Amino acid sequence: MKRIFAKQWKTVVFGLFALMFSGAGALSAQTQGSVNRVFNVNQVPLKMVFVKGGEMQLGCVDNRDDSCRARELPVHTVTLTDFYIGETEVTQEQWMAVMGRDNNPSYRKGNLLPVERVSWDDCHRFVNKLNKYLSAELPEGYRFALPSEAQWEYASRGGLKSANTRYAGSNNLAQVSWYYDNSDMRTHDVRVKTANELGIFDMSGNVWEWCEDWFDEDFYAQNTDWTDPRNDQEANYRVQRGGSWNYAAPYHRCATRDRGSMHSRYEDCGFRVALVPKDK
Repeated sequence: MKRIFAKQWKTVVFGLFALMFSGAGALSAQTQGSVNRVFNVNQVPLKMVFVKGGEMQLGCVDNRDDSCRARELPVHTVTLTDFYIGETEVTQEQWMAVMGRDNNPSYRKGNLLPVERVSWDDCHRFVNKLNKYLSAELPEGYRFALPSEAQWEYASRGGLKSANTRYAGSNNLAQVSWYYDNSDMRTHDVRVKTANELGIFDMSGNVWEWCEDWFDEDFYAQNTDWTDPRNDQEANYRVQRGGSWNYAAPYHRCATRDRGSMHSRYEDCGFRVALVPKDK
């Protein structure tokens, strides 16, 4: 009698564990596309933050952003598809893990400092190598890319969790940014300042960040497609976002749009990568 009861009890316990593990597996599959991801390149981690798509007003609003410039107007509603974006600007350690240990173009050296003095073209070479290196690990249907400026601003504002602050994560710039007043005129290690609502660091300050788009002063005024917008019309410059260590406060607003020559390398400009749908 005791043996029969013991067998029945083992069967029940085994069934409960099987149910628990099958449920955990199902949950993992359901949430697979909506969680942050960490990739490793030559033992150097690259963390990508999931950004849930949705609608948001982008551009400069007087009582939210102030110091509005014509290139930041009119305010418009965009709809974005889910994507991922780097938790930090690409660091020198991450750059060398992809491009080679002897390849560090940065003026100020340090593994956790953002890489700088990289042109837009250089960033694309990095992205292409990253796609090849991690091809077997990418979420289905996604590729590494530079973020569009709409994706960049949406992420900097905190996506659907946005508190509508002037800078990326706060109305107090010193809390979230290395800029002219506090940087000692140099770059600083990533992840030192406070993250924004999505857990992304340094989207205001430290270094300017290259975006995918061509720069058009009147893009907001002339464009009519605000679903996953990106300016593919060839021009003289590419978009830069976020401000840097040697710029004053107004340039660090989430709304600020700036530009740079895609072939030039600047001591205050780097980038962060995005994971975007292949058809975007």
